[in-house]
Amino acid sequence: MQLDFFPSRTLTVYIARMFAVRIVAMMIVLIFVLMALDLLGRTGEILAVEGNGQAEILEYIALRIPELIQRFLPYSVLLATLITLVSLNQNSEVISMKAAGLSAHQILAPLLLTAAVISALLFTFNETVVWRTTGVLKAWQANDYAPIEAESGIRSNIYLTDGPNILMARRVTGEGPQTVMEDVTWYRRNPQGILAEQIRARRATYADPGWLLEDVERFDVASAEGAEGSDTIIGREVTFEQIELESVDPEAQSFGELSESIDAYQSAGRRTSELEAKWWHKISGPLSAFLMPLLGSVAAFGLARSGQLFVRAILGMALGFAYFVVDNAALAMGNFGGYPPFLAAWAPFLLFLLVGETVLVRTEE
Repeated sequence: MQLDFFPSRTLTVYIARMFAVRIVAMMIVLIFVLMALDLLGRTGEILAVEGNGQAEILEYIALRIPELIQRFLPYSVLLATLITLVSLNQNSEVISMKAAGLSAHQILAPLLLTAAVISALLFTFNETVVWRTTGVLKAWQANDYAPIEAESGIRSNIYLTDGPNILMARRVTGEGPQTVMEDVTWYRRNPQGILAEQIRARRATYADPGWLLEDVERFDVASAEGAEGSDTIIGREVTFEQIELESVDPEAQSFGELSESIDAYQSAGRRTSELEAKWWHKISGPLSAFLMPLLGSVAAFGLARSGQLFVRAILGMALGFAYFVVDNAALAMGNFGGYPPFLAAWAPFLLFLLVGETVLVRTEE
């Protein structure tokens, strides 16, 4: 038996090239299908804005594709793993390699090497492209696909507190005294914490102190009656710093910028568990591509003529998709403090690394 981790150079290049081609092919297929489905729901919203046309649809595609690559490249690696290993098994190439003295780990080594390169490329792609396009796309969507300036600074769905009261704004633009909130809702609660009144306004501007609501509609909870109201000032304790902190979007910030946002939250005495979990996940997320060959390796072994190859492929796919389910669940738990941030981001990866290694060792080694 060879003691080297990798098989011969020729065999390594042969398997790695086969695997890489299938990753690219699966990624193209997934992007084409998912983009087509996405456009079915978005095209009408984009074209509903006066002046929008084919150019805006193409712009949406250009902004959306990086998100799809970020999210579904690990899925492509999983599917490519299954296709590659099933093909090698059906052609008796796995049997030949094992007869030559290669272990299961040596057979998988070219796939793991390729997946490691894919993980590094995905992390680089996220840090150079994805966070920028995500920020632009979210700002455009917050403006209902109407034209926006490149540096408009639009932030969406901001929630602020002023004692027991809550201020929600669908869009926020500008900075400092020039800050403008749009589609504003003010929830006024009584000292017992019960909702007493809801005020909706088209726009809110800084009133020094407080925020001046314009085009006001009031709804009294006790009487269940609504009526138009005059412009009013609310949220005297809401500051610009609160708005800046509340508008932090981890998906629209790079690794370094998110680190600075976490420091700012900590300096303000704010809870940072959600941001820290997303910070760690910016590393563990791309590494999920490295895990896929190990989880799908069960499809490589066993006799193709035994009738269990299809079952093994399904098992490998199930392990891969189970990882993504557990990863999303753990990240959600970390967002509201159920798990520590590090555990929320890394526990699924380490768990399924052990699961994949255990299955491989017990069945083939």
